Amino acid sequence: MANPLRTFASLYSTTLLTVLAGGLLTTYLGLRLSVANVPQLWIGGMMSAYYVGLVAGSKIGHKLIAQVGHIRAFVASAGIVAASALGHALVDELALWILLRLIVGMGMMCQYMVLESWLNEQAENSQRGTVFASYMIVSYLGLILGQGAISIYPELGLEPLLLIAICFALCIVPISLTRRIHPAPLVPAPLKIAHYWKKAPQALTTIAIGSMIVGSFYGLAPAYASNLGLPPEKVASYMTATILAGLLAQWPMGKLSDIMSRSRLIRINCVLLGILALTIAVTPYHPILSLGMTFLFGILGFTFYPLATALANSRVEQSERVGLSATILLTFGLGASIGPLIASTLMQWLGNGMLYGFMAACTLVLFLRLRYVHSQQKAETHLTQDYMMATGDLVSSPLAAALDPRVDVASIQEQMTPAVQELAPETCADNEDSACKQESNGEADSNNEMDSDNEVDSNGEVDSDDDEEALATSCQLAFSFDFVTASPLPTVASAQPAEPTDTTDVVVSLEAEKVIHTTLTDTRPAAGSSKVLPQSVQAKAS
Repeated sequence: MANPLRTFASLYSTTLLTVLAGGLLTTYLGLRLSVANVPQLWIGGMMSAYYVGLVAGSKIGHKLIAQVGHIRAFVASAGIVAASALGHALVDELALWILLRLIVGMGMMCQYMVLESWLNEQAENSQRGTVFASYMIVSYLGLILGQGAISIYPELGLEPLLLIAICFALCIVPISLTRRIHPAPLVPAPLKIAHYWKKAPQALTTIAIGSMIVGSFYGLAPAYASNLGLPPEKVASYMTATILAGLLAQWPMGKLSDIMSRSRLIRINCVLLGILALTIAVTPYHPILSLGMTFLFGILGFTFYPLATALANSRVEQSERVGLSATILLTFGLGASIGPLIASTLMQWLGNGMLYGFMAACTLVLFLRLRYVHSQQKAETHLTQDYMMATGDLVSSPLAAALDPRVDVASIQEQMTPAVQELAPETCADNEDSACKQESNGEADSNNEMDSDNEVDSNGEVDSDDDEEALATSCQLAFSFDFVTASPLPTVASAQPAEPTDTTDVVVSLEAEKVIHTTLTDTRPAAGSSKVLPQSVQAKAS
């Protein structure tokens, strides 16, 4: 089995550059606005606009891909995102910055959809778990490198924006030069929000409130650290420590979730995170202590999403997991959009520490809600080996369900693959001479032609070879459409007429004979080939 990191090197390289640029842009904007003493509410609104763009992009991306293809859609999205990032250097109007963040979110979601549909197309069923995990690890590394890159330019000038634009430009190169085939388009999984909230209320509640915590951290933690008086390179270390902790916690948390009840583990996680967030909120900054506490925050905060996803998958049937994936991502996106708005408002009114005060309040509400739902819900059906790592931030699209090894392949093909039979009538209507009309007419006359063929071959040799059937079908189509060709009669060296064996053989007209020979010429073997046409087709040609 090929190593996925080597097999999908171009796609993973593109993912790394894309996520790196996106993470760097988020941190840069938070720091830049904080240094400029912009009100916290504007910072929160700008980060919320990014997540709103991600949600909106999931509705636009599949249409763009279906119309222009994967590479064109990715290149167009990357170009728009790069231009939007550079737009922050041209204008200082905060309302326009919010609009630019919205556009960036929409464009990056389109990029995620291209990457995930491409990975799904190329991944073998036995490799889906490894491919998905590798994709998450690469995304984590991109986020970490994005935070570290801000320390290279502590002056927060235009250089970070130029580096962001360079990364978005370079991310086009690997995917443009890939030799892998273009994937078939996928459609987003169907949404049945109310249905899934009834079946997995604990999991979706955890995702909704957990995303408010994670969205607030990614959007406002750089401003929080900057308001503590930390220079940009220290802010970068603060963010990097948190994200790295989230990455390192994925494997042990997955093992732990296979041992004990996930609903209980989420409640324990909730209590510990609430105590930790409250401690951070009231404790004065200390270089080592604060770094250690934010490391623990990453362990607890960034494992809410994968734990809740695993719990939700254990609550639904296999055929429902595709739709569940779309509902989870929508819930996460909406929660991450609301969280920064509330947290930034509290920070502006009550002080910088209310970022973690808001997170502590979220954990309290979540714990009380989980306790209530748990008392009303039937016992959890515990399944092992269905915990999958996640970055904590929204760096995937609704098409990620096709990569999730917990989702059955048959369900993906049924619910996420466009139905060909639904597209065929539209194609025929738009193209009067298309192959669709020929196929539909051929199907309508197939029974009549089959009877005629049986009469012709009644005394001949019966051959089940696939080539014979294909050539016979071509002859049938030629008769049914009554095509007329004016080209000279071609010669088929390998097709010798068979001796007639019955006086009742069908006599073919001159025009039809030309059609048959033309058809046989189009399907004859290459020069030098030893393959001989089947006898029954030779009889038709005579």
